[in-house]
Amino acid sequence: MIRMRHIYLFLLFAAGMLPFAFGQTSSESVLLSQQKKVFPSATSFSPKQTMPVPHYIAYTGPADARTIAGYVFWTTELEPLERGYDGPIKMLVGMDTKGILTGVLVVEHHEPYGYFSVELPAFANQFKGKNIADKFEPGADVDAVSRASISIKSSSRAIRNGARRVARALLTPPAPAK
Repeated sequence: MIRMRHIYLFLLFAAGMLPFAFGQTSSESVLLSQQKKVFPSATSFSPKQTMPVPHYIAYTGPADARTIAGYVFWTTELEPLERGYDGPIKMLVGMDTKGILTGVLVVEHHEPYGYFSVELPAFANQFKGKNIADKFEPGADVDAVSRASISIKSSSRAIRNGARRVARALLTPPAPAK
């Protein structure tokens, strides 16, 4: 019985150490999984960059010839004062180098009606392929949900304003038309 307990404790310890043996903690693997959800075409991501705005770089291609495909950012880091009905709505957003959103993931919220508004996959999915020059206006180009208008408006503004801040800081403006 004591021997089984020792074996069990050893296996438990070994399982807990596996992420460290491969150089990745569980929080890093969760972040990587979230980044892949909002930027599925990326093959790798940079560590967090803090300047000129907080972001991660999304790359495509092999490690020896990778190219920048876009950026991933947390709305709560770029728009910390944007709040829903009951606090901030933490979302991870992906954007390509042309200012097109590649994905949105609602990670955390405390909205009383979140289960039928911002929490639904349909809410986040409607932003995929959206240009940052769009209005992001509930009822116009963003689906509105009655009884959750504060949450929807706040989330839409956080996505739009965060994406535009990243674009101003990191994207090259398009060449003027001739």
